Amino acid sequence: MENKKEMRTWLDDFKLDHPLVIAGPCSAETEEQVLQIANELKNSDVSVFRAGIWKPRTRPGGFEGVGAIGLKWLQKAKAETGLLMATEVANANHVQLAIEHDIDVLWIGARTAVNPFAIQEIADALEGTDKIVLLKNPVNPDLSLWIGGLERLCNANIKKLGVIHRGFSTYEKTKYRNNPEWQIAIDMQNRFPDLPLICDPSHITGKRDMIQEVSQQALDLNFDGLIIETHNDPDNAWSDAAQQVTPDTLKRMFVDLRVRKETDEETEYNNKLLQLRAQIDTYDDKIIEVIGNRMRIADEIGQLKKSKNVAILQNKRWNEILGKMILTGEEKGLSEEFILKLYKAIHQESINHQERIVNK
Repeated sequence: MENKKEMRTWLDDFKLDHPLVIAGPCSAETEEQVLQIANELKNSDVSVFRAGIWKPRTRPGGFEGVGAIGLKWLQKAKAETGLLMATEVANANHVQLAIEHDIDVLWIGARTAVNPFAIQEIADALEGTDKIVLLKNPVNPDLSLWIGGLERLCNANIKKLGVIHRGFSTYEKTKYRNNPEWQIAIDMQNRFPDLPLICDPSHITGKRDMIQEVSQQALDLNFDGLIIETHNDPDNAWSDAAQQVTPDTLKRMFVDLRVRKETDEETEYNNKLLQLRAQIDTYDDKIIEVIGNRMRIADEIGQLKKSKNVAILQNKRWNEILGKMILTGEEKGLSEEFILKLYKAIHQESINHQERIVNK
């Protein structure tokens, strides 16, 4: 991808002394609702008002958005408040209607992001636009797919690009609606450091009482902004009621959230940081050495199983290891979620080693 510096200029143009905030209801429900929320947000840190006009639902029968009439409500909200307007687009027709109604920010949702054909259709419809275009991560944890969608938009000569991290679907139940998988967002950030990265704590958490915690995590990781679903009557919202906060709650969050400095030039700080990082490097080397030694033992087990024609996977043994390591991890201050991920990866690598030996 080229012209990464140009991608960031649209964010710099806001001239903010705080991260960008995009806020508004999950869905535009009525003109009155849209105008009330927009007016309650106008004298805050919110720069962009968001509202879903077309709502892709998991199953048919749910509220699927008010459609194009909602774009006129956004136009009126913009005239009354001066806020920029944002909505989701999922096909070329949505793009055309949004542009006709002078919507400032268009985002592409996670369900659309998994489909290269849909992204290409949207990219073609947006080619050369001066609108801000934000791409959410695909529902599945696939960095290449996320980057591929970004490249299609970039190839359409769209200069004002950014990405939204909204978490990833997982079969396993966790405390999140969509598991954050922070490392994938960090990898995107490292790959494209001048690409604005925005966090969507509403979709990550699915619960309004967790939004501030996840917002702070994102700011601690140097995210450029937040997109937070905000409703004047969240409990009675027509979609995603559990993850929306009131405008007053959002404003209180702004008071408590802390923006971290990217670095500090003080000599003492940098010397101490170098010392601590050197210690981490030493432990990282030891971790790799220990795992390598473990895999050599797995190879020996593979040889033994091959000699006796014994199945590689032994579920009883695996469950014993997992249970023991979860308890040991808790004693060391490590979360069960982390231990599960770590040992599943180690276990899979052990199986791979044994399969190579057994199938020689």
